[in-house]
Amino acid sequence: MLGQSQNISLSQSFSPRQIQLMQLLQLPVMELEQRIKEELEKNPTLEEAHSAEVETPDKQEDFETQGADERNSEYDDDYFQQYMEDDPGSYQQKAGADADEYAAPGSYTADETSFFEYLMDQLMGLEFESHQEVLIGKQIIGNLNDDGYLGRTLSAMADDLLINYHLDVKKSEIERVLKIVQTLEPAGLAARDLRECLLLQLASKIEDGEDGDIDIMVYADLILAQTIVRDHFELFTKKHYEKLREKLEVDEDELRDGLGEILRLNPKPASGLLGAAGGRAAQAIVPDFVLNTVDEKFRLQLTARNAPDLRINDHYQQMLADYRRKQKEAGKLSKAQKQAAGFIRQNIDSATWFIEAIQQRQQTLFSVMHAILRYQEGYFKTGDTATLRPMILKDIAEVTGLDISTISRVANSKYIQTDFGTFSLRTFFSEGMTNQEGEEVSTTQIKKVLSEIIADENKRKPLADGKLQKALAEAGYDIARRTVAKYREQLGLPVARLRKEL
Repeated sequence: MLGQSQNISLSQSFSPRQIQLMQLLQLPVMELEQRIKEELEKNPTLEEAHSAEVETPDKQEDFETQGADERNSEYDDDYFQQYMEDDPGSYQQKAGADADEYAAPGSYTADETSFFEYLMDQLMGLEFESHQEVLIGKQIIGNLNDDGYLGRTLSAMADDLLINYHLDVKKSEIERVLKIVQTLEPAGLAARDLRECLLLQLASKIEDGEDGDIDIMVYADLILAQTIVRDHFELFTKKHYEKLREKLEVDEDELRDGLGEILRLNPKPASGLLGAAGGRAAQAIVPDFVLNTVDEKFRLQLTARNAPDLRINDHYQQMLADYRRKQKEAGKLSKAQKQAAGFIRQNIDSATWFIEAIQQRQQTLFSVMHAILRYQEGYFKTGDTATLRPMILKDIAEVTGLDISTISRVANSKYIQTDFGTFSLRTFFSEGMTNQEGEEVSTTQIKKVLSEIIADENKRKPLADGKLQKALAEAGYDIARRTVAKYREQLGLPVARLRKEL
C-alpha cells in the first residue's frame, strides 16, 4: 500500500573554499610547499612575490565567504570594477625566519644527491658481466623500501624486467645480482627479512675482522652472534636465553657478549635516508612554529615555509581591465574575447581563493597554537612534562571557537620547535585523571612515571603488567592493569618477557 511520510534530517555541506581550506590545514610543511608549487604551475595568474615582508598578524580575521560560483556569470561592468578597485593584490607575511636559511637545530638536512642516486653511483662503480646485470641491479635498488629492505619478490621483478626492458631473466640471475647489491653501503641493504639483514651486517663486520681490523675477542663475539642469528633466530627473538646457552654450550658472559654484537646492528639500515624508488631525497621534519623566550616572554613565529608570498599576476589583472574597457566602448565582447576573459576570470578566482585559503590557514594555525601555549604555559616555561595539564581537542576548540575536526587537523601534522626540542602538537594533548592526592594529572605524566619504572627494573626479572600496576599505585597513580598495558604499548615498550636481558 502506497503512502506518504515526512522525515526531518540534518546535513552539512561545505563550499569549495571550505574544502580547500580543510585540505590545506592538514598538510605538513613539506607537502604544503609541493601543493603551492602545483598551484603555481597550473594557474598562470598566480605568482610568487618578492617584495618586502611585513609582520604576521596573530589575530583571527574574518574573510568573505562568497565564492566565484555565486558571482554574476556575465562579464558585466560590476565584475570588472571589482578587479579594478578591489585589487586582491598580494598576500605577504613575515614568517620569522628566511625559508632558505631556516633549519631546525639537530634536524637532518637532505643533500642534493638522494640516497637512491648514492646507491646508483656505487652500483655503477662495480664490474658486471653484461648490461643486463646492470639493469637488474637498477631494478633491485628501485624496489627498496624506506628502511632499505627489498620490497618485491624475485618472481615479480622478473616480470617487471620482461615488461619494462623485454628481458627474459631467471630468478637465479636476479639472485646473483642481488648478492652484489647487498655488498653496497650501508651494510644490511636489500635484505628480504630481518634475519638476512642482520646476517649481512655481521658478515661485513667479520670480513673486517679477517683483515685484522678488529680485536680477536670481538671477532669471536661476532662469530657467535652470526651463529645465533643463522641457526637459532627464533630462540633469540623470543629471548629464550637458557636454551641458547645449552645449544651453544657457552657461559652467560659469552652469550651476553654475542647478543651485544647483535643488538648493536641496525635493523633498518636505510631508515630515514632512502626516499621512494624514484630517488627522492630524504626529508626532515620541519617545524611549523618556532617558540623562543625573550625577557621571560614568549615569542611565537611561523616558519617561512608556512608563509608563502603569493599574489595575482599584474599582467592578467591588466588584461581583465582591458576587457572591461573594450566592453564599455563596444558594448559587447567578441566570442574569442569572451573566452579569453572567461579563462582569466576563472583563474583569478581560483588564485584569489587559494591566497585567502593560505592566509586563513596561517591565522588558524596561530589561533590554535596560541591557545595551546596559554593552556600549557607551565610546560613551555620549564620543559617539565609533569607540568603538562590534561588537555583534549574540545578544550582548544572551546577557546578558539573552531570546530574539533579543525583542531584535530592542525594537531595531527604540525610541529613546534621549543627551547626543549621539537615536538608534534599532538604531544600536548592527553586525557587526565585524579591521583591519590586529589590532584589532576595528565596521562603524559603517568606514561613518564611508567617509563621510569621500567627503566629502573631488574632486567633479569622484568616487571609484568600486574607488578607495574602496583608500582604505579605506590607512586600515587591508581589505574587498571589493562590501562597500564595500553600505556606501555603506546610508549613502544614490549611485554616483560621481551624486556629480559642477561
